[in-house]
Amino acid sequence: MSQRPLGFGIWGTGMIAEFHAKALAEIAGAKLVAAYNRSPAKGRDFAAKHGITFAETPEALLANPAVDIVCLCTPSGDHLAPALACAQAGKHVVVEKPLEVTLARCDALTAACAKAGVTVAGILPRRFCAGAVALKAAIEAGRFGQLTMAGALIPWWRTQAYYDSAAWRGTFALDGGGAAMNQGIHTIDLLLWFLGTPKRVSATAGLVAHAGIEVEDTVTGWIEFGNGCRATLASSTACWSATGFPAEIRIHGTTGAAVLRDDKLTAFEFEKPLASDDAVIAPATEGGGAGANDPKAIGHAWHRSNLEDAIAAIRAGKQPAVNGAEGRKAVELILALYQSAQAGGAPVDLPLAKDPSLKKLGIKRVS
Repeated sequence: MSQRPLGFGIWGTGMIAEFHAKALAEIAGAKLVAAYNRSPAKGRDFAAKHGITFAETPEALLANPAVDIVCLCTPSGDHLAPALACAQAGKHVVVEKPLEVTLARCDALTAACAKAGVTVAGILPRRFCAGAVALKAAIEAGRFGQLTMAGALIPWWRTQAYYDSAAWRGTFALDGGGAAMNQGIHTIDLLLWFLGTPKRVSATAGLVAHAGIEVEDTVTGWIEFGNGCRATLASSTACWSATGFPAEIRIHGTTGAAVLRDDKLTAFEFEKPLASDDAVIAPATEGGGAGANDPKAIGHAWHRSNLEDAIAAIRAGKQPAVNGAEGRKAVELILALYQSAQAGGAPVDLPLAKDPSLKKLGIKRVS
């Protein structure tokens, strides 16, 4: 592919589309050219705001010769059909998290794009923040020794109005789940990126502080990894805070320990320290967690890095860092957590043989 600017289209112009648009505006060699939304009024407003073409139909978006890549910003359970249409039209696809809400749909999406010869890039932008990159490098260098214990904590807040703002929110069909699949997936993905292949999970889930939704607002559990490391997980949208607490990951081993709070390493200690270690440590802050109590209150820098990686991979004819297979991993783990919760916390082995039936999850509001 030539080095002309790559043209982007956006399919779905809700809240998350703004992050894509802002990120693309800062990437050399990328240009946002068109957008489609099934609500013409919303789509036209978005197009006018960003000075781009509004496509009246999906077919018009995909027929636009200036569009090389389409960012899918539709609801989580509505990624497959748009991706199939993009593949058929020969357009590369960037898919917002989660890749899809079932393993069968993830696999169908990835397979269709592979057959069409187009690239799939997932959006899991926390992998690209400086703290996470430094932590990953230290793990790969063996500086933690034997990984022994880890923990992931996402104590976030969403108002009832958030869930009431759109009919698809809080449904298994289109949201895919709650505090784990929608909010916790970023941190869960990082846990997998750091620790490798999970072997067994157990979880409980409940609806504690919200009403009128099918999904959980609180989930807790444990994960056993193939390398012997054990991790605890707690993710919630029922934890109020005035400023928002960061999502936190702790990693422990026989020769090292680290704490990652959002994008900042607040602890980075090793039996054999390096002179460069202090440079990556950031001051701990109690508030300001990215997306902790307001999904709009995050920056777009991580999206920019995620998109830059996807663009570089497409130009080079290589797989992006977050390809379809990588995007599938967190979905599988979350579905295993849900399956365990459905079975009263009984351990579930991975990999999953099939998708669990989430309609029977049986989440009830705790009174």
